[in-house]
Amino acid sequence: MAELIIMFREVLEASLIIGILYTYLKKSGNDKALKMLWSGVGAAIVLSIIVSIVFQIVADGFEGNSSKIFEGVVMIIASVVLTTMIIWMAQNKNISEELKSKAKESLTSGFKYGIFTLAFVAVFREGVEIILFLYAIAVKDGVAVFPSIIGSILGLAGGYAIFVQGIKIPLKKFFNVTSVFLIFVAAGMLTYGVHELESGEVIPYMGGSIKVENNEIIATRMNGDISAPFKIDEEKKAKKWASRIWDINPSKNDDGTYPAFHDKGSIGGLIKGFFGYNGDPSLIEFITWIVSMIGLNFLYQKIGRRKVNGDSKWKKY
Repeated sequence: MAELIIMFREVLEASLIIGILYTYLKKSGNDKALKMLWSGVGAAIVLSIIVSIVFQIVADGFEGNSSKIFEGVVMIIASVVLTTMIIWMAQNKNISEELKSKAKESLTSGFKYGIFTLAFVAVFREGVEIILFLYAIAVKDGVAVFPSIIGSILGLAGGYAIFVQGIKIPLKKFFNVTSVFLIFVAAGMLTYGVHELESGEVIPYMGGSIKVENNEIIATRMNGDISAPFKIDEEKKAKKWASRIWDINPSKNDDGTYPAFHDKGSIGGLIKGFFGYNGDPSLIEFITWIVSMIGLNFLYQKIGRRKVNGDSKWKKY
């Protein structure tokens, strides 16, 4: 579900930007520049596809702890980029006029590829964000292709409805609602990034304790739970078990599947995708999620929305 919202929003943003530029060029009688506009869009899409393929090849080249570290770093970067996008969206309410001004400057400056560059940068930026966000979701929960396609189609349909059909869509409400949702997604990405860095042994497991008894390792959690004995060479597993502050995940079914409310089950997995839910978080994961939720909400409310004052950056359209 997260991929549907992200694809919808990213594609809609790109569609709105291109729609603003297209409308301005048509109304100002610069039909010749439209070729440059669509060339920029096409080049950005092609380059985004190439970058996604290269990115996946690079990601597949990591193994073991290196793979965990790579995934953790990408998750954290994706969280930062997503947070930046949320705040930028909340702060900028006059993007329509800004884009028109940049388009006018490009046309009057004599730079042949000005409109091409505007369109290319707008679409390629969204493409890079999509690559980061979908990879982060794939690492955490796996990506469903169908919702991603539906989200893209809805984004394109939204742009078409606004600029071609002239339909008024409550964009302000849409961006506000999806921003709140994406705050949870960003917090979940950051937390899972920390989880991967723990697994990659960059961040040590914290909380709980282990001790050796009779050539076996016994782990104890902060809540007093005591583990079954671990083998003497399973110290990492024992530390990981001890670091969990609780474990409310139900046991696997007899057929090896996960129960609905397990964080890998049908319902628990959905909650995990939306809110970063984890049935057995480590101490540092729990702290990261709480701090990130408080911090992201503060940034959104105090830094992002303070410049909006009930207006919308898409008000002109």
